[in-house]
Amino acid sequence: MVVDSPSPERSDLIFHALADATRRDIVQRSLLGEHSVSELARRYPMSFAAVQKHVAVLERAGLGRLLTPGARTVIRNMERRPLRALLATVGMASAVAIIISGIF
Repeated sequence: MVVDSPSPERSDLIFHALADATRRDIVQRSLLGEHSVSELARRYPMSFAAVQKHVAVLERAGLGRLLTPGARTVIRNMERRPLRALLATVGMASAVAIIISGIF
């Protein structure tokens, strides 16, 4: 499988998004299924607004999509493709570290 490398700007967004433990946890949860921002906010010792900002960072990095069906905002469609492309760019040692951390 050929994987295109993300642009340097996109790589920066992805690294920034994954630099935070809460955002990594949101990625892991969202890879398993759809979650509302409210559901996620109940899991962390921070405000709803803070969790919403974390989700927005993930969305800007292209790691997920926010949808608002009715009054419920959900994050879903976590994208593995940007993560795979980034892993191809950073090399095997970094890939192993990321995989061990449980992100991918």
